[in-house]
Amino acid sequence: MAYALITGASKGIGLAIADELARRSFDLLLVARSESLLKSESQRLATTYGVKTNYLAIDLADTGAAQAVFDWCTRYGYPVQMLVNNAGYGLSGPFESHPLAEHLDMLSVNNGTLVKLTYLFLPQLRQQSKAYILNIGSSAAYQAVPRLSLYAASKAFVLQFSRGLHQELRRTAVSVTCVCPGATDTGFVNRAQIGEKGRKAAERVNMTPADVARQAVTATLAGKAEVVTGVVNKLGKLMAWLLPKGVVEQAAGSIYE
Repeated sequence: MAYALITGASKGIGLAIADELARRSFDLLLVARSESLLKSESQRLATTYGVKTNYLAIDLADTGAAQAVFDWCTRYGYPVQMLVNNAGYGLSGPFESHPLAEHLDMLSVNNGTLVKLTYLFLPQLRQQSKAYILNIGSSAAYQAVPRLSLYAASKAFVLQFSRGLHQELRRTAVSVTCVCPGATDTGFVNRAQIGEKGRKAAERVNMTPADVARQAVTATLAGKAEVVTGVVNKLGKLMAWLLPKGVVEQAAGSIYE
């Protein structure tokens, strides 16, 4: 059977997606930075679900990371049927409070590597009888978010790129889905250095990674273009469309003050 390749697969939503796909008998290729976590989770998934697994430890912020992932798959003859671009993170606070290099690394992971992997694997995906690209966006994609400005912008890019590609490929074997979660019980708030106010707001509406993964995989296999997970996040998307942009942006930014 062809493989599902998942970035950011050592924990959080990425690992939950791996579990959900393994439960549906997909063989797995796991990509993330932590070799120790990848090794243990790869073994657990193989034992629990009886699927084939392998892993590659690599920093996806590196310029040549996407090519290295593609070359790894080519070298070992792994046919990829589903590409899951899950890896990503945020940086909170005033834009100038982080060094430029940190911003650029975030963009490399959230956008650059996602685009490169999509470009590299698309010819192979086209050769499958049915293939899928699942890009993980964010509820932050639907409005500007002060103090999370670049992250929100990066996820808006993921959403629009995914929707455009979905239409481009609608008459092919490849389906493209963008899933936009809101607050999820992962390590995102720690990596993004979210303040106490933002942490408490997230705790009130947190979804579990397993719930997000279940909705994401179901939507992807159904060929949907876009899915927002959770009732609260769907309501937020609607408010972002109905209300004046300035009002929405001030409300969103107040969470991260």
